[in-house]
Amino acid sequence: MEFNLDDVVVRHNEEARRFEATVNGLRALLTYRLLPDRIVLPHTEVPPPLEGRGLAAKLTRAVLDFARAHQLTVVPLCPYVADFLRKNTEYQDLVSPSDLQKILAPQ
Repeated sequence: MEFNLDDVVVRHNEEARRFEATVNGLRALLTYRLLPDRIVLPHTEVPPPLEGRGLAAKLTRAVLDFARAHQLTVVPLCPYVADFLRKNTEYQDLVSPSDLQKILAPQ
């Protein structure tokens, strides 16, 4: 299934509490729980035909940019988001020091 990642639009679906992107009728999503001072990220889901093309990273960047804009601390419960944060140091300031220590600990 071909698509250009630059053409994919990430939408913030506040009612469903998720960030989502639809490609060829298939929806990828990153769910969240919003608390007064933080955003909890429990789950990222990309349909198998769309996996491995950067869609989860695009969703993750969108939600992390949202967290930064709203001055929210990120709680990365989702293993994908934790791995993304491990690899993308520019977002690590969004995570509490104790959570960051867990993310960066040897696996």
